[in-house]
Amino acid sequence: MLSYVSLPGLAVGAVCFALSLTPSLIPRTFLIQGVLSGCVFAVGYAVGAVFEWLWYFMQLPPPRGWLRNWLTAIVAIACVVLVIYCLSQAAEWQNSVRVAMGAEPVETGHPVKVLLVAILPAVLLITIGTLIERGIEAVARRLQRIVPPRLALVGSIVLVGLFAGTLFSGLLLRGTLRAADAFFEQLDDVASRFVEPAPTRPDQSGSAQSLIAWSTIGRDGRNYVQTGPDKATIENRIDRPAMDPIRVSVGMRSAPTVMARAELGLAELKRVGAFDRSILLVISPVGTGWVDPAGMDALEYLMAGDVASVSLQYSYLLSPLSLLVEPDYGSESAKALFDVVYKYWTTLPNNRRPRLYLNGLSLGAHASQDSTQILNVLGDPYQGALWAGPPFTSPIWNWATATRNPGSPEWRPTVGDGQTIRFTNQGNGLAEPVGMPWGPIRIAFLQYASDPIIFFDFASFYREPDWMKGERGPDVSKALTWYPIVTFFQLGMDMALSLTSPLGHGHVYAPADYIDAWMALVEPPGWSAEQLQQLRREMTDEFEAQR
Repeated sequence: MLSYVSLPGLAVGAVCFALSLTPSLIPRTFLIQGVLSGCVFAVGYAVGAVFEWLWYFMQLPPPRGWLRNWLTAIVAIACVVLVIYCLSQAAEWQNSVRVAMGAEPVETGHPVKVLLVAILPAVLLITIGTLIERGIEAVARRLQRIVPPRLALVGSIVLVGLFAGTLFSGLLLRGTLRAADAFFEQLDDVASRFVEPAPTRPDQSGSAQSLIAWSTIGRDGRNYVQTGPDKATIENRIDRPAMDPIRVSVGMRSAPTVMARAELGLAELKRVGAFDRSILLVISPVGTGWVDPAGMDALEYLMAGDVASVSLQYSYLLSPLSLLVEPDYGSESAKALFDVVYKYWTTLPNNRRPRLYLNGLSLGAHASQDSTQILNVLGDPYQGALWAGPPFTSPIWNWATATRNPGSPEWRPTVGDGQTIRFTNQGNGLAEPVGMPWGPIRIAFLQYASDPIIFFDFASFYREPDWMKGERGPDVSKALTWYPIVTFFQLGMDMALSLTSPLGHGHVYAPADYIDAWMALVEPPGWSAEQLQQLRREMTDEFEAQR
Protein backbone atom coordinates (compact mmCIF):
# COMPACT_ATOMS: atom_id res chain seq x y z
CA MET A 1 0.00 0.00 0.00
CA LEU A 2 2.86 2.35 0.85
CA SER A 3 4.17 1.97 -2.68
CA TYR A 4 1.10 3.78 -3.97
CA VAL A 5 1.79 6.87 -1.83
CA SER A 6 3.30 9.77 -3.75
CA LEU A 7 6.01 11.48 -1.74
CA PRO A 8 5.85 14.67 -3.88
CA GLY A 9 2.07 14.53 -3.39
CA LEU A 10 2.48 14.41 0.37
CA ALA A 11 4.92 17.32 0.27
CA VAL A 12 2.73 19.59 -1.88
CA GLY A 13 -0.35 18.52 0.11
CA ALA A 14 1.35 19.42 3.41
CA VAL A 15 2.31 22.87 2.08
CA CYS A 16 -1.25 23.49 0.86
CA PHE A 17 -2.63 22.26 4.21
CA ALA A 18 -0.40 24.71 6.10
CA LEU A 19 -1.22 27.67 3.86
CA SER A 20 -4.96 26.95 4.13
CA LEU A 21 -4.69 28.01 7.78
CA THR A 22 -3.88 31.58 6.74
CA PRO A 23 -6.72 34.15 6.87
CA SER A 24 -9.14 34.93 4.08
CA LEU A 25 -12.29 37.10 4.05
CA ILE A 26 -14.59 35.33 6.53
CA PRO A 27 -13.73 33.94 10.01
CA ARG A 28 -13.65 30.15 10.23
CA THR A 29 -14.43 27.76 13.08
CA PHE A 30 -12.16 24.75 13.69
CA LEU A 31 -14.73 22.47 12.02
CA ILE A 32 -14.85 24.56 8.84
CA GLN A 33 -11.10 24.97 8.93
CA GLY A 34 -10.63 21.20 9.18
CA VAL A 35 -12.88 20.54 6.19
CA LEU A 36 -11.14 23.23 4.14
CA SER A 37 -7.64 22.08 5.08
CA GLY A 38 -8.46 18.43 4.33
CA CYS A 39 -9.83 19.32 0.89
CA VAL A 40 -6.86 21.54 0.07
CA PHE A 41 -4.43 18.84 1.22
CA ALA A 42 -6.08 16.39 -1.19
CA VAL A 43 -5.83 18.87 -4.07
CA GLY A 44 -2.18 19.54 -3.24
CA TYR A 45 -1.54 15.81 -3.08
CA ALA A 46 -3.06 15.42 -6.55
CA VAL A 47 -0.90 18.23 -7.94
CA GLY A 48 2.26 16.67 -6.51
CA ALA A 49 1.32 13.21 -7.73
CA VAL A 50 0.64 14.52 -11.25
CA PHE A 51 4.02 16.26 -11.37
CA GLU A 52 5.69 13.04 -10.23
CA TRP A 53 3.88 11.11 -12.96
CA LEU A 54 4.93 13.67 -15.59
CA TRP A 55 8.55 13.36 -14.44
CA TYR A 56 8.52 9.61 -14.98
CA PHE A 57 6.45 9.89 -18.17
CA MET A 58 9.14 12.12 -19.70
CA GLN A 59 11.70 9.51 -18.54
CA LEU A 60 13.69 12.00 -16.51
CA PRO A 61 16.05 10.38 -14.02
CA PRO A 62 14.77 10.50 -10.42
CA PRO A 63 17.13 11.16 -7.50
CA ARG A 64 18.57 7.92 -6.16
CA GLY A 65 20.50 6.57 -3.21
CA TRP A 66 21.77 9.01 -0.61
CA LEU A 67 20.51 12.03 -2.59
CA ARG A 68 16.94 10.72 -2.56
CA ASN A 69 17.16 9.94 1.17
CA TRP A 70 18.54 13.38 2.02
CA LEU A 71 15.97 15.18 -0.15
CA THR A 72 13.13 13.15 1.40
CA ALA A 73 14.33 13.92 4.93
CA ILE A 74 14.84 17.64 4.28
CA VAL A 75 11.46 18.06 2.57
CA ALA A 76 9.67 16.03 5.28
CA ILE A 77 11.22 18.07 8.11
CA ALA A 78 10.47 21.35 6.33
CA CYS A 79 6.82 20.34 5.76
CA VAL A 80 6.33 19.24 9.38
CA VAL A 81 7.86 22.47 10.69
CA LEU A 82 5.67 24.53 8.33
CA VAL A 83 2.49 22.69 9.36
CA ILE A 84 3.27 23.04 13.07
CA TYR A 85 4.08 26.73 12.70
CA CYS A 86 0.90 27.47 10.75
CA LEU A 87 -1.24 25.52 13.21
CA SER A 88 0.28 27.57 16.05
CA GLN A 89 -0.56 30.80 14.19
CA ALA A 90 -4.09 29.81 13.18
CA ALA A 91 -5.83 31.56 16.07
CA GLU A 92 -3.89 34.79 15.52
CA TRP A 93 -4.68 34.74 11.81
CA GLN A 94 -8.38 34.13 12.42
CA ASN A 95 -8.41 36.91 14.99
CA SER A 96 -6.98 39.31 12.41
CA VAL A 97 -10.19 38.71 10.42
CA ARG A 98 -12.47 38.89 13.43
CA VAL A 99 -10.94 42.11 14.77
CA ALA A 100 -11.28 43.74 11.34
CA MET A 101 -15.01 42.96 11.53
CA GLY A 102 -15.41 44.03 15.15
CA ALA A 103 -16.02 40.46 16.35
CA GLU A 104 -14.74 38.89 19.56
CA PRO A 105 -11.34 37.18 19.18
CA VAL A 106 -10.89 33.47 19.85
CA GLU A 107 -8.39 32.06 22.33
CA THR A 108 -7.26 29.03 20.32
CA GLY A 109 -7.39 27.64 16.81
CA HIS A 110 -7.91 24.07 18.12
CA PRO A 111 -5.00 22.61 16.10
CA VAL A 112 -5.60 18.98 17.13
CA LYS A 113 -9.29 19.17 16.22
CA VAL A 114 -8.42 20.76 12.88
CA LEU A 115 -6.06 17.86 12.11
CA LEU A 116 -8.61 15.23 13.09
CA VAL A 117 -11.43 16.83 11.07
CA ALA A 118 -9.15 17.22 8.04
CA ILE A 119 -8.54 13.48 7.80
CA LEU A 120 -12.01 12.58 6.50
CA PRO A 121 -12.24 14.92 3.48
CA ALA A 122 -8.58 14.30 2.64
CA VAL A 123 -9.00 10.51 2.62
CA LEU A 124 -12.31 10.73 0.75
CA LEU A 125 -10.97 12.96 -2.03
CA ILE A 126 -7.70 11.05 -2.39
CA THR A 127 -9.70 7.82 -2.66
CA ILE A 128 -11.82 9.33 -5.43
CA GLY A 129 -8.66 10.48 -7.19
CA THR A 130 -7.16 6.98 -6.86
CA LEU A 131 -10.28 5.44 -8.42
CA ILE A 132 -9.99 7.85 -11.34
CA GLU A 133 -6.34 6.87 -11.71
CA ARG A 134 -7.30 3.18 -11.72
CA GLY A 135 -9.92 3.92 -14.36
CA ILE A 136 -7.31 5.59 -16.57
CA GLU A 137 -5.01 2.59 -16.19
CA ALA A 138 -7.81 0.17 -17.02
CA VAL A 139 -8.77 2.06 -20.18
CA ALA A 140 -5.12 2.36 -21.19
CA ARG A 141 -4.62 -1.42 -20.93
CA ARG A 142 -7.52 -1.98 -23.31
CA LEU A 143 -6.32 0.66 -25.76
CA GLN A 144 -2.83 -0.88 -25.82
CA ARG A 145 -4.28 -3.76 -27.82
CA ILE A 146 -4.74 -1.47 -30.81
CA VAL A 147 -2.35 1.50 -30.31
CA PRO A 148 1.15 2.03 -28.86
CA PRO A 149 1.39 2.25 -25.03
CA ARG A 150 2.08 6.00 -24.79
CA LEU A 151 -0.72 6.85 -27.18
CA ALA A 152 -3.01 4.50 -25.25
CA LEU A 153 -2.19 6.33 -22.02
CA VAL A 154 -2.90 9.75 -23.52
CA GLY A 155 -6.11 8.44 -25.08
CA SER A 156 -7.28 6.95 -21.79
CA ILE A 157 -6.70 10.27 -20.01
CA VAL A 158 -8.75 12.05 -22.67
CA LEU A 159 -11.58 9.50 -22.52
CA VAL A 160 -11.79 9.41 -18.72
CA GLY A 161 -11.51 13.20 -18.65
CA LEU A 162 -14.38 13.56 -21.09
CA PHE A 163 -16.49 11.13 -19.06
CA ALA A 164 -15.77 12.96 -15.80
CA GLY A 165 -16.31 16.32 -17.48
CA THR A 166 -19.69 15.21 -18.79
CA LEU A 167 -20.63 13.77 -15.43
CA PHE A 168 -19.89 17.00 -13.61
CA SER A 169 -20.56 19.41 -16.46
CA GLY A 170 -22.73 22.46 -16.15
CA LEU A 171 -25.37 20.66 -18.21
CA LEU A 172 -25.77 17.89 -15.65
CA LEU A 173 -25.55 20.30 -12.73
CA ARG A 174 -28.14 22.58 -14.29
CA GLY A 175 -30.42 19.60 -14.81
CA THR A 176 -29.95 18.59 -11.18
CA LEU A 177 -30.60 22.18 -10.10
CA ARG A 178 -33.87 22.36 -12.00
CA ALA A 179 -34.94 18.94 -10.74
CA ALA A 180 -34.29 20.09 -7.17
CA ASP A 181 -36.20 23.29 -7.92
CA ALA A 182 -39.19 21.28 -9.13
CA PHE A 183 -39.05 19.08 -6.03
CA PHE A 184 -39.03 22.05 -3.67
CA GLU A 185 -41.87 23.62 -5.66
CA GLN A 186 -44.00 20.56 -4.90
CA LEU A 187 -42.90 20.70 -1.28
CA ASP A 188 -43.90 24.36 -1.10
CA ASP A 189 -47.27 23.46 -2.58
CA VAL A 190 -47.88 20.99 0.23
CA ALA A 191 -46.58 23.38 2.90
CA SER A 192 -48.76 26.20 1.59
CA ARG A 193 -51.84 24.38 2.86
CA PHE A 194 -50.67 25.03 6.40
CA VAL A 195 -49.52 28.66 6.06
CA GLU A 196 -50.40 31.47 8.42
CA PRO A 197 -53.66 33.39 7.75
CA ALA A 198 -53.72 35.71 4.74
CA PRO A 199 -53.27 39.47 5.26
CA THR A 200 -56.40 41.46 6.07
CA ARG A 201 -55.29 44.81 4.67
CA PRO A 202 -56.86 45.15 1.18
CA ASP A 203 -53.68 46.62 -0.35
CA GLN A 204 -51.55 43.59 0.59
CA SER A 205 -50.78 40.72 -1.77
CA GLY A 206 -52.68 37.58 -0.82
CA SER A 207 -55.56 39.39 0.89
CA ALA A 208 -59.18 38.61 0.04
CA GLN A 209 -59.19 41.54 -2.42
CA SER A 210 -55.83 40.62 -4.00
CA LEU A 211 -55.41 39.19 -7.49
CA ILE A 212 -52.71 36.90 -6.09
CA ALA A 213 -53.74 33.87 -4.05
CA TRP A 214 -51.97 33.80 -0.67
CA SER A 215 -51.23 30.07 -0.91
CA THR A 216 -49.30 30.57 -4.19
CA ILE A 217 -46.78 33.01 -2.72
CA GLY A 218 -43.61 31.29 -1.47
CA ARG A 219 -42.60 31.42 2.18
CA ASP A 220 -40.04 34.20 1.71
CA GLY A 221 -42.49 36.16 -0.42
CA ARG A 222 -45.08 35.91 2.34
CA ASN A 223 -42.53 37.19 4.85
CA TYR A 224 -41.74 40.09 2.54
CA VAL A 225 -45.42 41.04 2.36
CA GLN A 226 -46.16 40.76 6.08
CA THR A 227 -43.05 41.75 8.00
CA GLY A 228 -42.35 45.30 6.84
CA PRO A 229 -43.16 48.38 8.92
CA ASP A 230 -46.74 49.63 8.67
CA LYS A 231 -48.06 53.19 8.95
CA ALA A 232 -48.15 53.20 12.75
CA THR A 233 -44.66 51.74 13.10
CA ILE A 234 -43.17 54.26 10.69
CA GLU A 235 -44.90 57.20 12.36
CA ASN A 236 -43.71 56.06 15.77
CA ARG A 237 -40.11 55.82 14.58
CA ILE A 238 -39.79 58.97 12.45
CA ASP A 239 -42.28 61.12 14.42
CA ARG A 240 -44.19 62.45 11.42
CA PRO A 241 -47.25 61.42 9.32
CA ALA A 242 -46.76 58.35 7.17
CA MET A 243 -48.67 55.85 5.05
CA ASP A 244 -48.69 52.08 4.69
CA PRO A 245 -46.00 51.00 2.20
CA ILE A 246 -47.17 48.83 -0.69
CA ARG A 247 -45.44 45.46 -1.17
CA VAL A 248 -46.48 43.22 -4.05
CA SER A 249 -45.12 39.68 -4.21
CA VAL A 250 -45.81 37.15 -6.96
CA GLY A 251 -44.96 33.49 -6.36
CA MET A 252 -43.91 30.89 -8.90
CA ARG A 253 -47.28 29.16 -8.54
CA SER A 254 -49.25 32.40 -8.86
CA ALA A 255 -49.41 32.02 -12.67
CA PRO A 256 -48.27 29.31 -15.11
CA THR A 257 -45.57 31.22 -17.06
CA VAL A 258 -42.95 33.87 -16.36
CA MET A 259 -44.71 36.47 -18.51
CA ALA A 260 -48.08 35.67 -16.92
CA ARG A 261 -46.54 36.20 -13.47
CA ALA A 262 -45.05 39.52 -14.58
CA GLU A 263 -48.43 40.66 -15.96
CA LEU A 264 -50.08 39.58 -12.72
CA GLY A 265 -47.58 41.68 -10.77
CA LEU A 266 -48.40 44.71 -12.91
CA ALA A 267 -52.14 44.17 -12.48
CA GLU A 268 -51.69 43.96 -8.71
CA LEU A 269 -49.63 47.17 -8.72
CA LYS A 270 -52.45 48.93 -10.55
CA ARG A 271 -55.06 47.53 -8.18
CA VAL A 272 -53.35 48.87 -5.05
CA GLY A 273 -52.49 52.29 -6.50
CA ALA A 274 -48.74 51.73 -6.64
CA PHE A 275 -48.32 54.21 -9.50
CA ASP A 276 -49.65 56.98 -7.26
CA ARG A 277 -46.71 56.64 -4.86
CA SER A 278 -43.55 58.75 -5.01
CA ILE A 279 -41.22 55.77 -5.45
CA LEU A 280 -41.79 52.51 -7.32
CA LEU A 281 -39.17 49.84 -6.74
CA VAL A 282 -38.80 46.85 -9.07
CA ILE A 283 -37.00 44.21 -7.00
CA SER A 284 -35.20 41.12 -8.19
CA PRO A 285 -35.18 38.96 -5.06
CA VAL A 286 -32.90 36.18 -3.99
CA GLY A 287 -34.16 33.07 -5.81
CA THR A 288 -36.64 31.98 -3.15
CA GLY A 289 -38.36 35.37 -3.20
CA TRP A 290 -36.42 36.71 -0.22
CA VAL A 291 -35.98 40.49 -0.16
CA ASP A 292 -33.41 41.99 2.21
CA PRO A 293 -35.50 43.64 4.96
CA ALA A 294 -32.62 45.94 5.91
CA GLY A 295 -32.72 47.62 2.52
CA MET A 296 -36.50 47.61 2.08
CA ASP A 297 -37.32 48.85 5.58
CA ALA A 298 -34.70 51.59 5.32
CA LEU A 299 -36.27 53.04 2.17
CA GLU A 300 -39.78 52.86 3.61
CA TYR A 301 -38.73 54.75 6.74
CA LEU A 302 -36.89 57.39 4.73
CA MET A 303 -39.90 57.94 2.46
CA ALA A 304 -42.44 57.83 5.32
CA GLY A 305 -44.07 54.83 3.65
CA ASP A 306 -44.58 56.59 0.32
CA VAL A 307 -43.12 53.59 -1.53
CA ALA A 308 -44.48 50.77 -3.64
CA SER A 309 -42.39 47.71 -4.50
CA VAL A 310 -42.90 44.55 -6.50
CA SER A 311 -40.99 41.27 -6.36
CA LEU A 312 -41.22 38.18 -8.58
CA GLN A 313 -40.07 34.80 -7.28
CA TYR A 314 -38.10 32.69 -9.78
CA SER A 315 -36.80 29.72 -7.79
CA TYR A 316 -37.18 27.61 -4.66
CA LEU A 317 -33.43 27.27 -4.18
CA LEU A 318 -30.97 29.44 -2.29
CA SER A 319 -28.77 31.76 -4.37
CA PRO A 320 -25.42 30.03 -3.70
CA LEU A 321 -26.78 26.87 -5.33
CA SER A 322 -27.56 28.82 -8.48
CA LEU A 323 -24.64 31.24 -8.53
CA LEU A 324 -21.84 28.84 -9.48
CA VAL A 325 -23.97 26.59 -11.71
CA GLU A 326 -26.38 28.93 -13.49
CA PRO A 327 -25.95 32.61 -12.53
CA ASP A 328 -28.52 33.73 -15.13
CA TYR A 329 -31.24 31.66 -13.46
CA GLY A 330 -33.36 34.67 -12.48
CA SER A 331 -32.66 36.92 -15.46
CA GLU A 332 -35.72 35.84 -17.46
CA SER A 333 -38.08 36.71 -14.61
CA ALA A 334 -36.31 40.00 -13.88
CA LYS A 335 -36.49 41.05 -17.52
CA ALA A 336 -40.16 40.11 -17.86
CA LEU A 337 -41.13 42.07 -14.75
CA PHE A 338 -39.13 45.14 -15.70
CA ASP A 339 -40.46 45.12 -19.26
CA VAL A 340 -44.14 45.09 -18.30
CA VAL A 341 -43.75 47.64 -15.50
CA TYR A 342 -41.55 49.96 -17.56
CA LYS A 343 -43.85 49.75 -20.59
CA TYR A 344 -46.85 50.84 -18.51
CA TRP A 345 -44.83 53.42 -16.57
CA THR A 346 -43.77 55.17 -19.80
CA THR A 347 -47.43 55.66 -20.77
CA LEU A 348 -48.04 57.83 -17.71
CA PRO A 349 -47.46 61.60 -17.71
CA ASN A 350 -44.06 62.53 -16.26
CA ASN A 351 -45.64 64.62 -13.50
CA ARG A 352 -48.13 61.91 -12.53
CA ARG A 353 -45.98 58.84 -12.17
CA PRO A 354 -43.59 57.59 -9.49
CA ARG A 355 -39.83 57.67 -9.76
CA LEU A 356 -38.74 54.22 -10.91
CA TYR A 357 -35.80 52.37 -9.36
CA LEU A 358 -34.33 48.88 -9.62
CA ASN A 359 -33.06 46.90 -6.66
CA GLY A 360 -31.54 43.53 -5.85
CA LEU A 361 -29.19 41.76 -3.48
CA SER A 362 -26.76 38.97 -4.38
CA LEU A 363 -28.12 36.85 -7.25
CA GLY A 364 -31.03 39.28 -7.37
CA ALA A 365 -28.56 42.07 -8.13
CA HIS A 366 -27.17 40.01 -11.01
CA ALA A 367 -30.66 39.35 -12.39
CA SER A 368 -31.69 43.00 -11.97
CA GLN A 369 -28.65 44.15 -13.97
CA ASP A 370 -29.69 41.72 -16.71
CA SER A 371 -33.27 42.98 -16.73
CA THR A 372 -32.67 45.81 -19.19
CA GLN A 373 -30.06 47.53 -21.34
CA ILE A 374 -29.31 51.21 -20.81
CA LEU A 375 -29.62 51.86 -24.56
CA ASN A 376 -33.22 50.60 -24.44
CA VAL A 377 -34.32 53.21 -21.89
CA LEU A 378 -32.32 56.31 -22.85
CA GLY A 379 -35.40 57.93 -24.40
CA ASP A 380 -37.26 57.76 -21.09
CA PRO A 381 -34.85 56.48 -18.44
CA TYR A 382 -35.70 55.04 -15.06
CA GLN A 383 -34.26 57.07 -12.20
CA GLY A 384 -31.70 54.65 -10.83
CA ALA A 385 -30.75 51.40 -9.13
CA LEU A 386 -29.29 50.15 -5.87
CA TRP A 387 -27.54 46.82 -6.24
CA ALA A 388 -26.13 45.36 -3.01
CA GLY A 389 -23.59 42.56 -2.84
CA PRO A 390 -23.49 42.08 -6.64
CA PRO A 391 -22.00 38.64 -7.44
CA PHE A 392 -18.76 38.36 -9.37
CA THR A 393 -20.87 37.28 -12.38
CA SER A 394 -22.80 40.60 -12.56
CA PRO A 395 -22.53 42.23 -16.01
CA ILE A 396 -22.72 45.95 -15.20
CA TRP A 397 -20.62 45.52 -12.05
CA ASN A 398 -17.94 43.70 -14.04
CA TRP A 399 -17.85 46.41 -16.67
CA ALA A 400 -17.76 49.25 -14.12
CA THR A 401 -15.03 47.55 -12.08
CA ALA A 402 -12.91 46.75 -15.14
CA THR A 403 -13.12 50.35 -16.42
CA ARG A 404 -12.59 52.04 -13.05
CA ASN A 405 -10.39 55.09 -12.83
CA PRO A 406 -6.67 54.33 -12.42
CA GLY A 407 -5.60 54.31 -8.79
CA SER A 408 -9.01 53.47 -7.37
CA PRO A 409 -9.11 50.06 -5.62
CA GLU A 410 -11.35 47.30 -6.95
CA TRP A 411 -13.26 47.12 -3.67
CA ARG A 412 -14.15 50.84 -3.86
CA PRO A 413 -13.73 51.99 -7.45
CA THR A 414 -14.57 55.32 -9.01
CA VAL A 415 -15.98 55.25 -12.52
CA GLY A 416 -15.62 58.15 -14.93
CA ASP A 417 -16.77 61.45 -13.47
CA GLY A 418 -19.25 59.79 -11.10
CA GLN A 419 -22.39 61.14 -12.76
CA THR A 420 -23.96 57.73 -13.35
CA ILE A 421 -22.22 54.98 -11.35
CA ARG A 422 -20.91 55.18 -7.79
CA PHE A 423 -19.76 52.64 -5.24
CA THR A 424 -20.11 52.70 -1.47
CA ASN A 425 -18.91 50.61 1.48
CA GLN A 426 -19.38 50.93 5.22
CA GLY A 427 -20.31 54.43 6.30
CA ASN A 428 -18.80 56.39 3.40
CA GLY A 429 -22.10 57.09 1.64
CA LEU A 430 -22.12 58.06 -2.02
CA ALA A 431 -20.19 61.31 -1.78
CA GLU A 432 -20.63 63.64 -4.72
CA PRO A 433 -17.42 64.15 -6.70
CA VAL A 434 -16.18 67.70 -6.52
CA GLY A 435 -18.28 69.84 -8.86
CA MET A 436 -20.02 66.83 -10.39
CA PRO A 437 -23.69 66.16 -9.45
CA TRP A 438 -25.67 63.07 -10.40
CA GLY A 439 -26.80 62.64 -13.99
CA PRO A 440 -30.30 61.54 -15.07
CA ILE A 441 -29.69 57.90 -14.04
CA ARG A 442 -28.23 57.12 -10.62
CA ILE A 443 -26.69 53.66 -10.24
CA ALA A 444 -25.21 52.70 -6.87
CA PHE A 445 -23.36 49.56 -5.83
CA LEU A 446 -23.28 48.79 -2.12
CA GLN A 447 -20.44 46.36 -1.53
CA TYR A 448 -18.17 45.35 1.32
CA ALA A 449 -14.51 44.58 0.74
CA SER A 450 -15.02 41.42 2.82
CA ASP A 451 -17.86 40.04 0.66
CA PRO A 452 -16.69 36.83 -1.08
CA ILE A 453 -19.86 36.68 -3.19
CA ILE A 454 -18.49 39.77 -4.95
CA PHE A 455 -14.78 39.05 -4.95
CA PHE A 456 -14.62 35.32 -5.63
CA ASP A 457 -12.64 34.79 -8.81
CA PHE A 458 -12.00 31.53 -10.66
CA ALA A 459 -8.68 32.99 -11.81
CA SER A 460 -7.51 33.21 -8.18
CA PHE A 461 -6.52 29.56 -8.66
CA TYR A 462 -3.42 30.76 -10.53
CA ARG A 463 -3.14 34.56 -10.16
CA GLU A 464 -3.57 37.23 -7.50
CA PRO A 465 -6.89 39.13 -7.73
CA ASP A 466 -6.72 42.90 -8.18
CA TRP A 467 -8.68 43.56 -4.98
CA MET A 468 -5.84 42.03 -2.96
CA LYS A 469 -3.29 44.46 -4.41
CA GLY A 470 -2.53 47.84 -2.88
CA GLU A 471 -4.83 49.39 -0.27
CA ARG A 472 -6.96 46.90 1.65
CA GLY A 473 -10.61 47.35 2.52
CA PRO A 474 -11.44 48.41 6.11
CA ASP A 475 -12.76 44.99 7.12
CA VAL A 476 -10.15 42.82 5.39
CA SER A 477 -7.26 41.29 7.33
CA LYS A 478 -3.87 42.81 6.58
CA ALA A 479 -2.46 39.29 6.92
CA LEU A 480 -4.47 37.98 3.96
CA THR A 481 -2.02 36.75 1.29
CA TRP A 482 -2.59 35.16 -2.08
CA TYR A 483 -1.31 31.63 -2.65
CA PRO A 484 -1.85 29.61 -5.84
CA ILE A 485 -4.56 26.95 -5.51
CA VAL A 486 -5.09 27.63 -1.79
CA THR A 487 -6.68 31.08 -2.05
CA PHE A 488 -9.16 29.79 -4.63
CA PHE A 489 -10.49 27.19 -2.19
CA GLN A 490 -10.43 29.64 0.73
CA LEU A 491 -12.61 32.05 -1.22
CA GLY A 492 -14.91 29.21 -2.23
CA MET A 493 -15.37 28.31 1.42
CA ASP A 494 -15.85 32.00 2.24
CA MET A 495 -18.78 32.09 -0.19
CA ALA A 496 -20.48 29.32 1.76
CA LEU A 497 -19.84 31.23 5.00
CA SER A 498 -20.69 34.69 3.68
CA LEU A 499 -23.87 35.04 5.77
CA THR A 500 -22.13 34.08 9.03
CA SER A 501 -20.17 37.34 9.35
CA PRO A 502 -21.23 40.14 11.73
CA LEU A 503 -23.79 42.70 10.54
CA GLY A 504 -22.18 45.13 8.15
CA HIS A 505 -19.53 42.71 6.87
CA GLY A 506 -19.26 39.81 4.44
CA HIS A 507 -22.57 39.38 2.65
CA VAL A 508 -24.67 40.73 5.56
CA TYR A 509 -25.58 44.28 4.59
CA ALA A 510 -26.37 46.72 7.37
CA PRO A 511 -29.40 49.03 7.48
CA ALA A 512 -27.12 51.99 8.25
CA ASP A 513 -25.33 51.54 4.91
CA TYR A 514 -28.62 51.10 3.07
CA ILE A 515 -29.83 54.35 4.63
CA ASP A 516 -26.81 56.25 3.31
CA ALA A 517 -27.19 54.73 -0.15
CA TRP A 518 -30.92 55.43 -0.42
CA MET A 519 -30.42 58.98 0.82
CA ALA A 520 -28.05 59.67 -2.06
CA LEU A 521 -30.30 58.02 -4.64
CA VAL A 522 -33.80 59.26 -3.79
CA GLU A 523 -33.01 62.35 -1.63
CA PRO A 524 -36.05 62.13 0.65
CA PRO A 525 -37.00 65.49 2.16
CA GLY A 526 -37.15 66.49 5.81
CA TRP A 527 -34.20 64.61 7.26
CA SER A 528 -31.58 66.24 9.45
CA ALA A 529 -28.19 64.71 10.22
CA GLU A 530 -29.33 63.99 13.79
CA GLN A 531 -32.51 62.24 12.64
CA LEU A 532 -30.58 60.11 10.18
CA GLN A 533 -28.09 59.11 12.84
CA GLN A 534 -30.92 58.13 15.17
CA LEU A 535 -32.56 56.04 12.42
CA ARG A 536 -29.25 54.29 11.73
CA ARG A 537 -28.79 53.52 15.41
CA GLU A 538 -32.34 52.25 15.97
CA MET A 539 -32.38 50.06 12.87
CA THR A 540 -28.94 48.66 13.66
CA ASP A 541 -30.06 47.74 17.18
CA GLU A 542 -33.22 46.15 15.78
CA PHE A 543 -31.39 44.00 13.24
CA GLU A 544 -28.61 43.06 15.64
CA ALA A 545 -31.27 41.77 18.03
CA GLN A 546 -32.73 39.59 15.27
CA ARG A 547 -29.44 37.81 14.52
